[in-house]
Formats: sequence, structure tokens, C-alpha cells
Amino acid sequence: MKKILLLSDTHSFIDNQILKFVKQADEVWHAGDIGDLKVTDTLKKYKPLRAVFGNIDGKDARAEFPLDLKFEVENVSVWMTHIGGYPNKYNQRIREEIKTNPPKIFICGHSHILKVQYDKKLNLLHLNPGAAGNHGFHKIRTMLRFKIEKDEIKDLEIIELAARG
Repeated sequence: MKKILLLSDTHSFIDNQILKFVKQADEVWHAGDIGDLKVTDTLKKYKPLRAVFGNIDGKDARAEFPLDLKFEVENVSVWMTHIGGYPNKYNQRIREEIKTNPPKIFICGHSHILKVQYDKKLNLLHLNPGAAGNHGFHKIRTMLRFKIEKDEIKDLEIIELAARG
């Protein structure tokens, strides 16, 4: 079993509130718009990190992290990218591939809108953790956490952090 903390859109911001949840996880996944790499360097000090770069990320983040990250945890296939769209409205860049080879979990960020949605057509769980940082239009900073055990996703929780500063 793995305990996962999923966050996105930190835009160079990390605080003790985020780190409290990082310390409780087995792995941290970041769905892009990292901003300053001090964010990911800090996360890596505590837990293993899987991350993708986002549209605001510069050459350093793009050199360290991929645009798309596909991996498997506990027999669950995962595809993480920053700009991915939503069920029935996937981004054109990934639309054909997700139809022909859908993962069990599809993760994206970018919108700053927390969304958990099951795609019945593709039989996958779509996750967008919202934004954990202070930059953007969102009022509440959010993340997601869940467990993956064997081939099941369990105990999915929304984490609401303090209002953005």
C-alpha cells in the first residue's frame, strides 16, 4: 500500500501546512506549475517525488521533469501531465492516446479547480488537485491524498489549506 499526496500549481510557494501532509505520505506527486525548483527540492528532502513541468515552468524545471509522466504503482497505471483537460474534453495533444491506452488514474493541474471525476467511457479516475500555491484566482488552496493498494484507489480525501495569502 502507498499513501499518495497529490498537489499542483504551487507557483514557487511551499509552506509548513503543505509539509505537514508531505510528511504523512509515502510519495508526493506534483502535477506542474512548480515555479521555483526550491519547491521540488524541499519536497524531495522528505519523500520520493514524481512531477511534471507546467506551462509557467522555465528551462530548469523542463530539464528535470517531463511533460508527461506515465508510471505504475501497486498495479495501478497513472498518467500525469499539467494541461490535460477533462472527461469528454481532453486536451487535443493527448486525446487520441488516452482513448487508445487509458490509464487507471489520469492526473492534471493547470485550471486551479479541484476536480475528481470518473470517466465512464474510458473507465479511469480523473484527478485535478486544484492549486496549492498562492498565485491565481482560487480562494482556497487545495491538494488531494489517497491510498493505492494492489489495484484499488482508496480513502480519497480533499485537503483544504488556508486561504491563499
